[in-house]
Amino acid sequence: MHDTVLVTGASSGLGLALTRRLLQSDHHLVLTAREESLARFGAHGIRETERVWIRPLDVTQRPQRVALVEEIDEELGGVDVLVNNAGVAYRSVVEHVNERERLAQMDVNFLSPMHLIRLALPRMREKGRGRIINVSSVGGMMAMPTMSIYAASKFALEGMTEALWYEVRPWGIHVTLIEPGFIHSSSFRNTRETVDSRQSREAVDDPYHAHYESMAPFIERLMLRASATPHRVAKQIAKVIRMRRPPLRLQATIDARVFSLLRRILPQRMYHAVLYRCLPGIRGWGP
Repeated sequence: MHDTVLVTGASSGLGLALTRRLLQSDHHLVLTAREESLARFGAHGIRETERVWIRPLDVTQRPQRVALVEEIDEELGGVDVLVNNAGVAYRSVVEHVNERERLAQMDVNFLSPMHLIRLALPRMREKGRGRIINVSSVGGMMAMPTMSIYAASKFALEGMTEALWYEVRPWGIHVTLIEPGFIHSSSFRNTRETVDSRQSREAVDDPYHAHYESMAPFIERLMLRASATPHRVAKQIAKVIRMRRPPLRLQATIDARVFSLLRRILPQRMYHAVLYRCLPGIRGWGP
C-alpha cells in the first residue's frame, strides 16, 4: 500500500526540492501551488500521471482546501502524509503592521496549515496512522527585529504543533516540525514589505529607517553564505517521512542547531544580550 503525500507550496524553493526527491519514491503525490504558479511544474519537467496529481491550491482559500481534501478522501482514501510547506514572510517592525497585513501573514503560515490538519485528521484517525510535517523556521524558535509578524506566525505554528503531538499520538499519528535556519537561495527577494515598512525604508528620517537598512542586507548575506541548500533540507524531510519514530522537532541546518543549543545552555538574559550586541549597525538605531 502506497501512502498519499500532500505537499503545499510544491512548485518552488524547498517545496520543489522535496517534490523532486519524492518523485523517486513510490508514494502517490498530490502537489499543489497557486493557480498562477502551476506552470512551474511543467517548466521543471514535472507532469501529472496516475501517481502524481497536480492541483491548484491557494492555501488561504477555505473552499479550495476543503475541495482538495474531499477529492483525496474520495479517490485515494485520505491523506497519509501532510506536508505544510507553503509560507510567506513580511519584513516589518511591530509598529508598522496593520490589521490586514497581520492577518495575511498569520493566514498563510498558521491558520491555513491548521485547517488542512483538521481536514486530514479524521481519515488518519480512522486508519490509526499518519504523518503531519509542518515546515517552520529558526524564526519559530527565536525572533529577529523587523521580522516580528513572521516570527509570530511561526511561534504560533510551533505551539499548535507541539500540542498536536500529544493529542494524536494515541492514534499512531506522528507530528514533526522542520526547523531550517538560513538556506542558500534567493528566497529573501520574496520577502514582502508592509505599507509602513516600505515607507520607513525609503525615508531616511523615519525612526525605524536604520532597522531596515541594517537588517535586510544582513539577512541577505547570511542566506547567500549559507551552506545549507533546499536539496539538503528536502532530503531530511523525506527521511522524516520514512522514519518509524520521527522527532517532534528537527533542526534542519547547522545554524538552527547552534541557535537551539545556545538557547538551551545560556541564561536567558545573557542569550538575548549576546544576540542584541550581534545585530548589525545596532549603535545607529533609535535616537
